[in-house]
Amino acid sequence: MKKGLVSLFLIKLKFAASSALATIVDYFLYLLLESYAFSPVISNLISASVGMIINFAIQKRYIFTLKRKVAIVFLISVLVSLGGVGLSTLFIYLLNKIAFFNEYQFVTKAIVIGIIFNYNFYFKRFAFEKRFLPELNKRND
Repeated sequence: MKKGLVSLFLIKLKFAASSALATIVDYFLYLLLESYAFSPVISNLISASVGMIINFAIQKRYIFTLKRKVAIVFLISVLVSLGGVGLSTLFIYLLNKIAFFNEYQFVTKAIVIGIIFNYNFYFKRFAFEKRFLPELNKRND
């Protein structure tokens, strides 16, 4: 069980590190678009979509073991990402009803990114590897 938890921690760490680039692009593109061009909701839809494409490329190459056809993985990954974009947009919309979050978009986006991280990790893992959780009870003796 201990090896399974360590393995889960390490893959989440790699997932977080590899997703950093996509998240940075998403975050700063959101702030730029929200400040100069669009509403928070439209800005999030655009920035999260760009981040989604970057994230798929990184995860396919460096994080997950491909256990399905690439086209199937891409389709599932896009659906998972769209679910994440939808959830993050809903959270942005709801949080912006509170004056503090409406005024401090950098805080709003950071909170939403934190919430969506685990959703993305487990569902993307399913897309690539056909599983959600590690085999915690498997003995490697």
